[in-house]
Amino acid sequence: MKRFLLTAVAALAIAAPVEARRAAPAPSGMVSAADPRAAAAGAEMLRAGGSATDAAIATMLVLGVVEPQSSGLGGGSFWVRHDARGTTTIDARETAPAAAGPRWFYGDDGKPLSHRQAVPGGRSVGVPGAIRGMATAHRSGGRLPWARLFAPAIRLATGGFEASPRLVNSVARYGGHLMAEARAIYAGPGGRSLATGDRVTNPAQAALLRQLAARGPDSFYVGPTAATVVATVNGAARNPSRMTAGDLASYDAKVRPPVCGTYRTYKVCGMGPPSSGGIAVLMILKQLERFDMAGLGKDSATAWHLFAESSRLAYADRNLYVADPDYVRVPVQGLLDPQYLASRSALISPTATMASVSAGTPPGAPPRVPAPVSEVAGTTDLVAVDRQGNVVEVTTTVEGPFGSGLVADGIVLNNQLTDFDTVPVKDGLLVANRVEGGKRPRSSMAPTIVYDAAGRVRIALGAAGGSTIIAQVAKALIAVLDWKMSAQDAIGLGLVYAPGLSATAEAGTQAEAMVPALRALGERIEVAPMGLKANAIERVGGRWVGAADPRSEGVSVSQNGTVTAPVRAVQPANRPSE
Repeated sequence: MKRFLLTAVAALAIAAPVEARRAAPAPSGMVSAADPRAAAAGAEMLRAGGSATDAAIATMLVLGVVEPQSSGLGGGSFWVRHDARGTTTIDARETAPAAAGPRWFYGDDGKPLSHRQAVPGGRSVGVPGAIRGMATAHRSGGRLPWARLFAPAIRLATGGFEASPRLVNSVARYGGHLMAEARAIYAGPGGRSLATGDRVTNPAQAALLRQLAARGPDSFYVGPTAATVVATVNGAARNPSRMTAGDLASYDAKVRPPVCGTYRTYKVCGMGPPSSGGIAVLMILKQLERFDMAGLGKDSATAWHLFAESSRLAYADRNLYVADPDYVRVPVQGLLDPQYLASRSALISPTATMASVSAGTPPGAPPRVPAPVSEVAGTTDLVAVDRQGNVVEVTTTVEGPFGSGLVADGIVLNNQLTDFDTVPVKDGLLVANRVEGGKRPRSSMAPTIVYDAAGRVRIALGAAGGSTIIAQVAKALIAVLDWKMSAQDAIGLGLVYAPGLSATAEAGTQAEAMVPALRALGERIEVAPMGLKANAIERVGGRWVGAADPRSEGVSVSQNGTVTAPVRAVQPANRPSE
């Protein structure tokens, strides 16, 4: 792993020495990402005079090249940004084709498809939003020319890059549904299985990147590339879609209001619907505010039990009420209403586990029915800070590992539409997150920026890992704000994940050791590996300090090229990967 990290950074021609320092002076910028080559690309933009937005775009573009199982131009993203104007968010989530309807994921036999059946092929593909999101962000926050941001990604796609251990593992474990063209890209020499260190090139992707750099984002949504996407999904051998050129031409990213609330003396801002992440993280925190989490500490089984109970309540409300606000009424204010959250918190006992969990009735709530949590881990996250103190936090995804398995012009196409609820009606009521033409599926992505009492950014963070994202971000915030842990240690802390009555303790971490004590409190908890991955940048003593998940290959890179890689955790052999 150490050799891979050093080689990867060297490939981006970073001139500064590689040192084991984590802090950069406050006037300097920094990038944290799940791959060292992506973080280095962002730092390259900062050195060229670019903004945090420029750095984030360059980082995302490289992630789409070297980490195609997780993100890319065939997917979507959510942005949370801090600058002189305050906190803003961008929704670049994929949309369903206009032809999509409530029975979109039903088979010829009239029965709903299982998630496994629905993922491969064209019907799971939403209109990609990633490039529109980048363009929207660049218009309001970019300083460098649009084309300059593509240079690192073009170099890597053209000249090739070393396959990382995570990419190799993802191809081996989750690449079975990749179309033949994609299998050829991600194969080793002579067609053998890909191995760590093998050189991967993607000429079709390089050509697309050059096109977008020269002609701008519209060239993705109108013209030959759009036609290729439409032909690919509609001509898929499995689950063909009914996407049209008009679906792509009409797509746009949306600037939406952030979802903000308080936790103790801090202001926490995140992404609102169609993401459920910002709301659910705030609910978990606020429901725990009456408990002395600081006094209990990170080694207390009671603290983790309280965290699990608060998570259950937040996930129940999230499942019932959150969907695309352009299609359904989402009671955001009601879900975050202090009195409502106090009533939900009152259901939590430090000495016992709830016998049942159901959604509440927040002010302004419409009648809805809950749906299962079905997101899988195929996501990535990044943070960028520039010398002016602007902060950008982005979570971006193709949904499951390698998305739909389809590739168009060298990019993996998402399977984001499987984040919709398959069955549109339950108990005579319409499900909020049902499939509708033009609608954006609900997400758990939770890019978050936290401010201290003086209004300064304290930490920006986000995570990958499907519906565990909500719990990962909430856990890390409690660890930083209550337990006074560094962002690096907070991210690395093992997770107790409780989206329902049953909970899971992350294998190989301190959470596993707490299982007997948690069971004594009534928790129905098992141990399992988790596909977790998070990144953060925090302000400590007037300096920016980067953090990357020890479960991943991520690093933070300061503007001057100083690279910080965490001590890597030893993962269980059967650990899932994004």
